[in-house]
Amino acid sequence: MGKEPRVCSVPVPPGREADQHASPDGKKSNAGTSPRIAVARQPGPSAMFYLAAAVSDFYVPVSEMPEHKIQSSGGPLQITMKMVPKMLSPLVKDWAPKAFIISFKLETNPSIIIDRARNALEIYRHQVVVANILESQRSFVVIITKDSETKLLLSEEEIEKGMEIEEKIVDDLQSRHTAFIQGKN
Repeated sequence: MGKEPRVCSVPVPPGREADQHASPDGKKSNAGTSPRIAVARQPGPSAMFYLAAAVSDFYVPVSEMPEHKIQSSGGPLQITMKMVPKMLSPLVKDWAPKAFIISFKLETNPSIIIDRARNALEIYRHQVVVANILESQRSFVVIITKDSETKLLLSEEEIEKGMEIEEKIVDDLQSRHTAFIQGKN
């Protein structure tokens, strides 16, 4: 028979309640004060996590949503939103500490994007941030690592041919990932 996969247990990220996670048998569990998720072995350097940019950093919990239409006759509306739990930290620290991890940073202010991306690398200790500005997100990004900044730009000719910036991003990241794997062996 084949070798059984190694299973490790990792903590559920802050902000996630135990009763929101199903056990391996599909049953919901709220036992214990420190919920954990069982995962089949941690991925090594050959794993790449390409994290999608967050749609939003805030949300309204389902439990706080009205059941029916909000009536305008009630006057002005004030909404309080919760922060979306950050998944990058548990991914880097607990779930895949040896993997190659890429995050995205989108800003509207070009003067802060590089500092914000470098700050994310410092806080989360992952390998790469793909930084872009909302206004030029489809044609220009900066790939940032702890040691480098690489600008990727689509030329007018590439845009006319229908090329997308993602092609350049993927080529660049694939090359960096290969070097990362080779550096770990």
